[in-house]
Amino acid sequence: MGNAQFKGLTIGIPKEIMKGEKRVSATPETVEKMVENGAVVLVEKGAGLNSLMEDVDYEKAGAKIYDDVQEIFNQADIILKVKEPIFNSNLGKHEVDMLRNGQILITFLHPAAPKNHEMIKSLAKSGATSLTLDGIPRISRAQNMDALTSMSTVAGYKSVLLAANKLSKFVPMTGTAVGMIQPAKVVVIGTGVAGLQALSTAKRLGAVVTAIDIRPEALEHAKSLGGKVFDTGVPAEVAIGEGGYAKSLPQEWIIKEREAIRDLIVDADIVIATALVPGKLAPILITEEMVKAMRPGSVIMDVSIDQGGNCELSESGVIAEHHGVTVDGTNNIPGMVASSSTWMFSKNIYNLVAAFVKDGQFIVDREDEIIASTLVTMDGELLHSGAREAMGL
Repeated sequence: MGNAQFKGLTIGIPKEIMKGEKRVSATPETVEKMVENGAVVLVEKGAGLNSLMEDVDYEKAGAKIYDDVQEIFNQADIILKVKEPIFNSNLGKHEVDMLRNGQILITFLHPAAPKNHEMIKSLAKSGATSLTLDGIPRISRAQNMDALTSMSTVAGYKSVLLAANKLSKFVPMTGTAVGMIQPAKVVVIGTGVAGLQALSTAKRLGAVVTAIDIRPEALEHAKSLGGKVFDTGVPAEVAIGEGGYAKSLPQEWIIKEREAIRDLIVDADIVIATALVPGKLAPILITEEMVKAMRPGSVIMDVSIDQGGNCELSESGVIAEHHGVTVDGTNNIPGMVASSSTWMFSKNIYNLVAAFVKDGQFIVDREDEIIASTLVTMDGELLHSGAREAMGL
């Protein structure tokens, strides 16, 4: 038997409506934990189907299945989602307009991304308290809540497979009766979690892999996985921000970094671009001039597209050919590997909720480091500093 930590709390699990989104914010396994600990859990009909989980399994776990998602929004104290609220064309209304004052929303909001600014402003007006999972700090007690890391693991892996599929040649060195075919050259920009996973996946496929990062420690990790590493020459004090994340570089250093990496990019068959700065727009590191100089048939996977992208030519949700090079701005790569990503995501979001629920109440303690860095809106105000900065507030 569980404890009564969640007693009195109603938790809502809507079906994700974003195009191509196959994940869901709770599995029968996490629902069972919430119910055992006293929660009432409402799941929208079919919410788990794309992650290969049936309504009957949610019911066995103790959830109530609802046809009408508005009813879930009406009753729930906390709404758990995977992606930010968007317009629900079936109902003819925006998911933000289904929220109410004081209700809690936990999801990936990407509040600094320009495409989300209007939504974030109306989210603040709704009076709902919203927390964004891309704000989870890299501290040890938040590790098991860090959905960004989980999803980056999936994105890094899948991005290499997508790129290999588009490439018109073998990835590994291949011996044939008519001679040796040389391995593909893969360059990974940004060796955080996604980049390291991309690096090891490309190595497993037999590519020659070079890693680029402005943080010495990140390059050490890349080296330990068997990647060649490239030093951009950006000094550590300029490069490293809070929690070991990359800092936003001044423009002169961005230009120097581009010059330093140019030849490496131009010579690559595949570039996996994952460089991000937390809560800010991704830096543009691959210019149109570099793309023009690349070999036709090369592929750029811009994994950082959700925060604007690392390539000047990439467009959100668009796969296009520029100067003979495929530039892939596919959004939401983790959504393509639904079973593994949902399994991790649902545990991350459950651990976050469980850490802050006391006696059936979700405690928004703004002194707590995790809450402080994930809180986006509360009491009608926009509090997220990255979003405020991006909006010029």
